Formats: sequence, structure tokens, C-alpha cells
Amino acid sequence: MNWKEHIRVIPDFPQPGIRFKDITTLLGNGNVYKQAIDELVSRYKDRGIDLVAGPEARGFVIGAPIAYALGVGFVPIRKSGKLPGETVEAGYDLEYGKDKLAMHKDAIRPGQRVLIADDLLATGGTISTTVNLVRQLGGEIVGAAFLIELSYLNGREKLAGIEVQSLVQY
Repeated sequence: MNWKEHIRVIPDFPQPGIRFKDITTLLGNGNVYKQAIDELVSRYKDRGIDLVAGPEARGFVIGAPIAYALGVGFVPIRKSGKLPGETVEAGYDLEYGKDKLAMHKDAIRPGQRVLIADDLLATGGTISTTVNLVRQLGGEIVGAAFLIELSYLNGREKLAGIEVQSLVQY
């Protein structure tokens, strides 16, 4: 399938010069959304995955259906302060500051095999932070799955040693 036909590109959003890749058009077409999830699932179905982890919010939209299709649990990665239980946290740099992601301390047991899923791999900051959280709890990263990869931003470089799969590259 030509996935780019189903992803709207919005020029100058959120600022001039940016060409925003809007997945809401893909998500809004049930058949195409299902095919995208099925394609990512097919790449990991025989890999012994125990859990899928995804950062908020679009990682939930991609990761949860992958976890469902694989018959495994889903681990939500949230912004710091958004989870009610005891958490582990990892910080990362933003363009104009810093932020933290968190996950429950009991979300992953040592040795569990984890697939990380999100809508987009750009610079790799959010995903490398997610990797750090999973590894803090002893999880083994099986791979990272994305709908879109902005290859010109070199996000793969921050994920050295991790298999990266994406449906479409820009």
C-alpha cells in the first residue's frame, strides 16, 4: 500500500517551514488503519513479545492495537506526574527546555521482551527516553515500530542496536 496517500501533509504547522505529517486521515479510515496495524503486527508476531510500550498520546493509538493483536499487555508511557502509582522517570531535551517521561515501576518485569510503538520517529528523543525507561526495569527491547519515519532527522542514530521498522519514510 502507498501509505503516503493516507497521510495528510500540512505546510507551516506548527511553525513556518515545517511540513507536519498528519496521521488523523489514516486513523479516520478504518480499513487503512487496520491494514497499517496489521502490517506492523506481521513484522513482530513471531518474536516472543511480552509487552508493547508506547509514549502518550499517539503511541497509545498505535501501540495498544498492536498489543491487542499480539495478545499481550500494553504499557503506557506518560509525562511525569500523570500516573497514579509508583513510577520510574527519565528526562529528555526539548527544543526549548527539558521534560520527563514516566512509567509504573511494576509495568515491566526483568527479562520481559518489549516492543516500543509510536506514530512517528523524528529526532529519536522521546523513543530513546522510552528505551531508557524499559531498560531501567530490566526489559529487553525487541524493536521499535512506527507508522512514519522522518529519516532526514536521523532518529535511528539514537536507537543504535535496536531494530527499527516504519511503514513510510520521508
